Amino acid sequence: MDILGKTDLRALSEKKDGWHVSIFMPTHRAGAETQQNPIRLKNLVKEAEQHLVAAGLRRPEAQARLEPVSNLVEDRPFWQSQSDGLAVFVSSAVDLHYRLPFDLEELVVVADRFHVKPLLPYLSGDGHFYALAISKGEIRLLQGSRYSVGQVDLEGVSTSLADALRFDDPERRLQFHTASGPSGGRGDRPAMFHGQGAPSHDEKADILRYFQKVDDGLQGLLSGEQAPLVLVGVDYLLPIYKEANQYPHLVEEGVEGNPDDLSNKELHQRVWSLIEPRFLREQEEAAQRFRQLADTAAASDDLTEIVPAATHGRVDTLFVALGRQQWGAFEPATNEVSLHPDFEAGDQDLSDLAAVQTLLQGGSVYAVEPQQMPAEAPLVAALFRY
Repeated sequence: MDILGKTDLRALSEKKDGWHVSIFMPTHRAGAETQQNPIRLKNLVKEAEQHLVAAGLRRPEAQARLEPVSNLVEDRPFWQSQSDGLAVFVSSAVDLHYRLPFDLEELVVVADRFHVKPLLPYLSGDGHFYALAISKGEIRLLQGSRYSVGQVDLEGVSTSLADALRFDDPERRLQFHTASGPSGGRGDRPAMFHGQGAPSHDEKADILRYFQKVDDGLQGLLSGEQAPLVLVGVDYLLPIYKEANQYPHLVEEGVEGNPDDLSNKELHQRVWSLIEPRFLREQEEAAQRFRQLADTAAASDDLTEIVPAATHGRVDTLFVALGRQQWGAFEPATNEVSLHPDFEAGDQDLSDLAAVQTLLQGGSVYAVEPQQMPAEAPLVAALFRY
């Protein structure tokens, strides 16, 4: 799993010289269907090559531009660890790819900037969450959507109490054993501490230091994130982790139980049942506010008004319709917005621009199906901060 955050979004939204290639595709996690993944990407690379040639590049130039993606096609280890969707971005200065926990429809866009609208369901208000499964023997960070979860690589983060504290106090002999094999076929487990129930005073101090090390490691991974984080663990561990936590979007209510006995799929089911009502409530409250303010200066469904407001940080909440585009141009120096019925050279999807700028300026975005747009707003609907 790869974490796609605001830093990445900012980099992708910057316009630079040359053609930018954006590729999106669904992927299979397991089974015989995984063989389709590299074949699908290879076909999309060919499509991107055709677009680049049509845009004026010579075929060798187009192939050289797409070489980083072509290399992924032959990268067997890469295909052994997939999620539900793959997004790839390539330009003369950028080579990025993200494995994401939600389906992406096949799409290739070649333009003078990256196309990020297919990522909005992931980046939007109800797009994703994190679940931190905590025990004394193992830490798992899961990145999830309403559809599934994927496990995030915690390289550099202490993931067991024994590993985290073994150099802290050489005089203390931490008593642990290695579990022989988990239920659910999840593979080998790390060291597990003896004993059940609430810890002693000394052990609680050890656990707190352990969780502080974990939290320190997570700060780099989750920097700039606004997605909720849900804790999963036995009841006495949750308040200890909350004491160590510095992440501002930790959900007060956690999921109680031993996560070592649960697969990632089971964890997803339990966490989503907790987080879904929160997402739905926040979205409906935002839609209701728009309906109440639709005829005032505090709200708008006019893209020519919303785009400049978003770039200046005035949009607090934005609804944007999926699967629809409004091509045009925006001149930041004059705040002039030009709408075009069809794509023209230098155009971008202005609803995409409004959504990206809203997210970068700390606003909330709800990417919804057209029939879920509030009131009569066909493409965008914004609530302003001022």
